[in-house]
Amino acid sequence: MVDFSKELRALVQSPHSQWLDTLAPQLTAFKNTPHGNLKRWQRVLTQLPNLTAKHVKLSDTVQIGEADEASDADRARLTGLLQQLQPWRKGPFDLFGVFIDTEWRSDWKWQRVAPHLDDLSGRQVLDVGCGSGYHLWRMLEAGAEQVWGIDPGELFLMQFRAISQLMPLSWQQRAHFFPVGIEHMPELKSFDTVFSMGVLYHRRSPVEFLQQLKSLIRPGGQLVLETIVVEGDETTVMMPGERYAQMRNVWFLPSASALSVWLERLGFKDISVVDHNTTSIDEQRRTDWMTGESLADFLDPNDTNKTIEGYQAPIRAVITARV
Repeated sequence: MVDFSKELRALVQSPHSQWLDTLAPQLTAFKNTPHGNLKRWQRVLTQLPNLTAKHVKLSDTVQIGEADEASDADRARLTGLLQQLQPWRKGPFDLFGVFIDTEWRSDWKWQRVAPHLDDLSGRQVLDVGCGSGYHLWRMLEAGAEQVWGIDPGELFLMQFRAISQLMPLSWQQRAHFFPVGIEHMPELKSFDTVFSMGVLYHRRSPVEFLQQLKSLIRPGGQLVLETIVVEGDETTVMMPGERYAQMRNVWFLPSASALSVWLERLGFKDISVVDHNTTSIDEQRRTDWMTGESLADFLDPNDTNKTIEGYQAPIRAVITARV
């Protein structure tokens, strides 16, 4: 059974303690209906070597320990165990000389986002749809006091815990992950900064989702939104067919201008489209740590400006706004 007692103690002592009322029943439900592979993934965590990192760098590659801080046998064991937690999508990580080359170069996304953030020093930060938690560590590097990630993916929880388990305690105590969605979170209005990256297009009701994000941010706090957009003006919104770039659960793809209008209608202020970037096959690709299909397989082989279904290839925008 997954133990959340440390995370819940941190929550009680945080500005978000009100969240406990709805979160506790969700975590109970999570424990009562575990993923079929959860026990196997948990065994991986219990078998990780007990290593102490003298050097930690929360930079483009989140690095825990140096190669000479672990034996060859420990590195081989670490590699074999962590490969059982595939696919690794968000990263990269370097763990005592074991390099996890993830599907996404998440450091590239962070480089596009970071220049436009309010100062994170001393801030309470939430990442909605945090995946393996790569960006949580980057937020700590940027000075956040505490970072909180939510994502319903059980494998992402296990990946995050594997990384956290190897971290020094001083870092572990400031990063928290709950395997839940945003749907049942109360209107906390307590986070200084809320990130949502790569989530909006998976929501059947995107405007309702944006309102949920707004309800979590304190007055004056910042929203950082990254999502797939289409070219067009403030009236342009595309709803693809059954699949978009081979993804089944893509609902609405607005233009950046239309998305800005949605945010304005919801009462956000200081709305700014700070980045507009076509996703490249160098940023999202198959690796030894994610051996399935990736972006190159989802694009038209005769015209990489289009998806295999004939839609515009993914363009991602970063939009910042304040409450």
